[in-house]
Amino acid sequence: MTINNLLPGPFDTGRLRNSKEITRHLTGNAVAGRVGDPDEMGAMCAFLCSRHVGYLTGQNILMDGGLYPGSF
Repeated sequence: MTINNLLPGPFDTGRLRNSKEITRHLTGNAVAGRVGDPDEMGAMCAFLCSRHVGYLTGQNILMDGGLYPGSF
């Protein structure tokens, strides 16, 4: 059995776009300097469901543009 997790940060959705102050704060603190594109999340999801990651299991994939400072 394979279990991996996608942990999304801020993505460009209608809800986030309606909150401009939050968007400015998040993009100012992210290493990427922007919020994520929903297509990026979809691509990662498709990749994790593909045959190319058959040996990857038990991982948490953090897609937050660098907001979490764990690796920096």
